[in-house]
Amino acid sequence: MSESTLLYGAQVHANGIRQHYLRYGGAEGARARRDVIVLIPGITSPAVTWGFVAERFGRHFDTYVLDVRGRGLSEAADTLDYSLDAQVADVIAFAQALELPRYAIVGHSMGGRIGLRAASRRPEGLTRLVAVDPPVSGPGRRPYPAQLPWYVDSIRLAQRGISLEQMRAFCPSWSEAQLRLRAQWLHTCNERAIVTSFEAFQTDDLHADVARIAVPTLLLTAERGDVVRPADVDELRGLLPALLERRVPDAGHMIPWDNEAGFHAAFGDFLGQALD
Repeated sequence: MSESTLLYGAQVHANGIRQHYLRYGGAEGARARRDVIVLIPGITSPAVTWGFVAERFGRHFDTYVLDVRGRGLSEAADTLDYSLDAQVADVIAFAQALELPRYAIVGHSMGGRIGLRAASRRPEGLTRLVAVDPPVSGPGRRPYPAQLPWYVDSIRLAQRGISLEQMRAFCPSWSEAQLRLRAQWLHTCNERAIVTSFEAFQTDDLHADVARIAVPTLLLTAERGDVVRPADVDELRGLLPALLERRVPDAGHMIPWDNEAGFHAAFGDFLGQALD
């Protein structure tokens, strides 16, 4: 596109912490015309790393990308509560603090789990949800396919100053620009926050949340991700019969990094219009 849709980065005090966000689009009157989009990244993805996705969203929607607590420029401390419930309370309080009358949540991976639990609590103003390849692990279920050292080792290297080639060893299929951005921002991920969130993939019951969702919900899954399998989709649809699912071809878990065009096309007009 010829012109960036990034308006500004800002912060708000909500749920007792500093929450930083980036805002894209937001033309005057956008809130009155269609829902606001609140985009929640995954476990080690500060908001800025989702800028290329938010640029596309910003063409059509007033879009807010959050730094989840313990990531990016949001509040982080070893004493902070990094539970899923705290993250969910953050998102709901964020929407209230910004007085968003109608909003949709689009969450990737951990962000998808945050969105699912938030939707199960039926907050005022939430109109729809898109969960992008959310880990379906939990009590008594198969583990999340990634390994914790992959996250911790890369964060520790980033804190000391990670090289492009060192970063490439963790994300071999990424472009140089994507690697440089991750290398620049990964050090902002609090290690305790990441460990707590990763361990919660095995202890939080996602399926109990899905059964309580009342808003239209779209599940985007990765063809090559092995995070959400077809049998998992069937089980989730049994809990939420109205669940829509679209599988993005030629993509691993980091869907828009692997197939950006396919990722945007998979939304169709679910959010009110296509992401052309």
